[in-house]
Amino acid sequence: MSTPRFLDLPPGVTPQKIETPQGTFAVLEALPVSGVVERWPALLVPGLTGSKEDFIAVLMTLAQSGRRVVAVDLRGQYETPGPDDPAAYTCAALGSDLDALAQVIGGGGPMHLVGHSFGGLVAREAVIDGRTKFASFTLMGSGPAGIEGRRARNGRKIMEEVPELGLEHVWQHRFEPEVLAGDVPDDIVAFLRRRLLANSPTGLSSMAEQVLTMRDRTDELRQIEVPTLVLYGEDDDGWSPETQSEMAARLGAECVVVPGAVHSPAVEAPETTAAALVRFWNAAEKHYLDIHSNSL
Repeated sequence: MSTPRFLDLPPGVTPQKIETPQGTFAVLEALPVSGVVERWPALLVPGLTGSKEDFIAVLMTLAQSGRRVVAVDLRGQYETPGPDDPAAYTCAALGSDLDALAQVIGGGGPMHLVGHSFGGLVAREAVIDGRTKFASFTLMGSGPAGIEGRRARNGRKIMEEVPELGLEHVWQHRFEPEVLAGDVPDDIVAFLRRRLLANSPTGLSSMAEQVLTMRDRTDELRQIEVPTLVLYGEDDDGWSPETQSEMAARLGAECVVVPGAVHSPAVEAPETTAAALVRFWNAAEKHYLDIHSNSL
């Protein structure tokens, strides 16, 4: 589990609620502190046990590139409510939520999509379903199919223990020991506990099942021909660096390895991660405009 480096919101970042036909979503919205919004917006999607706060360290830098940047809590995560229906938490259902958010945020125009870990699997569904024409797609610490290694074992424990024993038990026996071993400050420990306990138990266990069993859709994603970036930490312990590198090659995607990062580059190496995203977004926008200007 990753922790935000700070919980105080930087300049230009505010909590908001976004209303869509599919429900209300809690977000952090970042706007340029200086200058104007002149580039296309971006939507950032967190991982299984994460939330919009996992992007705090990169939001201001991304917005200063001239964009509106929105980080979201998925349905059933932290401050976005969700039902007690497991069907609401499939990758396809959550991907449909992203389509609805994209329509509100982008107004039907092109926008960038970033999915971290499980959020990458969800975001991939939104790209493949074709309802939104994204300007670019970034898989951040995410893979082609179900998660691997130690994080797969943790996912199975969440799937098994949450319905039977509850979120408080999972916090005390799974998350709190790891957090305390990492010498995390007390205020962040309190936030992490509050965040976990605010999750929908049905949502968390259902999403854990999804991240464990998701099938490989890499070939389908390649057919969409959206500019794609695969970005991951050099020591990723979710999907291995080798797995993600191979996925990038199959996609014909750009690949960025973030030095010093593990599974959460936006938390562990925010400056490097933000710089890579801004560069990729700028290139994707130029490519899009070049294509469309030539078609006029």
